Amino acid sequence: MAEPNQTHHVDCSVVIVTYNSARDITGLLDCLPTAAGKLTLRVIVVDNGSTDATVQRVRDYPEVLCVETAANLGYAGGINFGRRFVGQFRALAVLNPDLTLGPGALHEMFTALHDDPAVGIVVPGILDFEGRLDQSLRREPTLTRGIGDALLGRHFKRRPAWLSETVRDEREYEYRHAVDWATGAVMLISAACDRAVGAWDEEFFHYSEEVDYAARARAAGFRVEYVPQARTRHRKGGSGKSQALIALRAVNRVRYYEKHHKSAGLMRAVVLLHELLRSVSPSRRAALLKVSRRSSWEPLISSLKARSAKVATSTTPVKIS
Repeated sequence: MAEPNQTHHVDCSVVIVTYNSARDITGLLDCLPTAAGKLTLRVIVVDNGSTDATVQRVRDYPEVLCVETAANLGYAGGINFGRRFVGQFRALAVLNPDLTLGPGALHEMFTALHDDPAVGIVVPGILDFEGRLDQSLRREPTLTRGIGDALLGRHFKRRPAWLSETVRDEREYEYRHAVDWATGAVMLISAACDRAVGAWDEEFFHYSEEVDYAARARAAGFRVEYVPQARTRHRKGGSGKSQALIALRAVNRVRYYEKHHKSAGLMRAVVLLHELLRSVSPSRRAALLKVSRRSSWEPLISSLKARSAKVATSTTPVKIS
């Protein structure tokens, strides 16, 4: 990896957003050199106000720039903060901390990105830590896909594409092809796409920000490419998942649709149906209540941001190490 110097040009700048990621971050940092191959890297870890040993672990890597925000800015906010320090690059990798990248995975993605200037984002094949396929590919949200997922869930994996937002047919994970979007755990973005799309939308705070980013990239004329030869493993849930975040995930599905599509009221009804059919879970009942009461949306987001602000006022504003 390159030294944490913003003045020289690198093949790939890497932004990793952490939040209480002490048990994961060293595994990711350790695998980056072999994942990159001959690529030159600049690695920035943006810590979103961790209260565990995350920052101490990162400081054991002198070649990594650690930026402490002293608050949980959300995933999009953390990425935007990290973009201040990426310097000059040919590609930008955005990574969750609870990943390990296979040997050559980043190099494989980089090659795919630069084979065709029309490709703006590359996403890899993802396995869980037990080696099972993660169904990480997604289609653009539509009303029929939302209804299909609400009613059928994980059943009938080979149902028509218009009946599922999640790509569930495992045959579609075997070959390289264009996709609408994929889960945002690992994305490689070209410099041209990063410039064209600009900042990630922090209004989502958490969830749907990667859907929005991919939609804006496609609108700017770029393609999202799935490259299964690049293999990663994803543990998921490294930062925890509170009831408020589960509710926010449901609310943001509607908010995303309002931003990019018509018939937002109908999508809200679809999301309500989805949560209602799963309301045996207390977290899903809470999500159902939030989606049903539009007046609760802004207080929900504000409460998450307020918790972050409370942390920020009691700690040092920004530290770089």
